[in-house]
Amino acid sequence: MVKILFKSVLHNIGVVLFALGLVYLCTFLDRSLGLEAFSFPFSSFLGALLLLLGFALRLWATAHFYARQMHVISLEPQGSLVTSGPYRYSRNPLYLGANVFCFFGAALLFGSLTATVLTILHLPFINLVIRREERQLEQKFGEEFVAYKARVRRWF
Repeated sequence: MVKILFKSVLHNIGVVLFALGLVYLCTFLDRSLGLEAFSFPFSSFLGALLLLLGFALRLWATAHFYARQMHVISLEPQGSLVTSGPYRYSRNPLYLGANVFCFFGAALLFGSLTATVLTILHLPFINLVIRREERQLEQKFGEEFVAYKARVRRWF
């Protein structure tokens, strides 16, 4: 279990660092476009909280994958359908943790309008990826996935 937790922590530190790095690059674009960093009361706190929540959610979700010796990043459905842990509440806690919580959290932390807009704009594309994955899962797991899909929301 310690090995699984360690592997999950390392994997998800990388996700948080990627989000922070991407948003940091967006601050340069903000400046070149003449956009000021935004701030509102508690925006830094909220940004840090969202980053932490995204990290924790992804940690919980990846641990469930690694415990079953599955890959977190895979283009094909894997050997089993994970429906426990965070997957009881969301069919996509990995995307929710990174693409929503971590990216929005980092955008708030840096006050980057460009990063906020890019985060909003990329979510429909992530939704297309999820729909493709769901078709693959339905083909592989059939009625088991259909029943799971009927009781658990796509995002949250």
